[in-house]
Amino acid sequence: MKTLTILRHAKSGWDAPVERDFDRPINARGKRGADLIGQYLKRQGFPVDRIIASPAVRVTETLDIFQPAANLDALEPHWDRRIYLASAATLIDTIRDTGRDAQHLLIAGHNPGLEDLILELVPESDGDELRAEVEKKLPTSAMARLEIDIADWHDLDTRQARIVNFIRPRDLDPALGPAMD
Repeated sequence: MKTLTILRHAKSGWDAPVERDFDRPINARGKRGADLIGQYLKRQGFPVDRIIASPAVRVTETLDIFQPAANLDALEPHWDRRIYLASAATLIDTIRDTGRDAQHLLIAGHNPGLEDLILELVPESDGDELRAEVEKKLPTSAMARLEIDIADWHDLDTRQARIVNFIRPRDLDPALGPAMD
């Protein structure tokens, strides 16, 4: 059994004067969201033993806040450029490359790829409220946790995961409501 935690980067600052989208930083609301989600992961006791992440500035800044809040600051993320604005298919290939040793993998990146990844991995079924919430929107700083009955990440395929947790910053602090998304 493997667990895959999917973390979308925090709210970015669209007013930041950057030339490339890759260099866009997070804003104050994003910093709050990343901290809240990190604290939540720590309180829940969700294990993470490897992090793979997009090297885009908004992801690195998100993890700079999220990891200490989650008590994961000892883990050095593996920065993988393939994750930047990747499709679900590319994300699956990237996860497959993780191999056997990581039981609890966290991937941090961008939409629409991460939302599509969840929807590809978790089959539709009646009464799956968590999947339905993701299908509506995977907002910034949102985190989903999936369980996958595989022994090696190389065996990852579509429609074989169960979503066991989905949390958004607004679920933890209503002041970070829909405008946070």
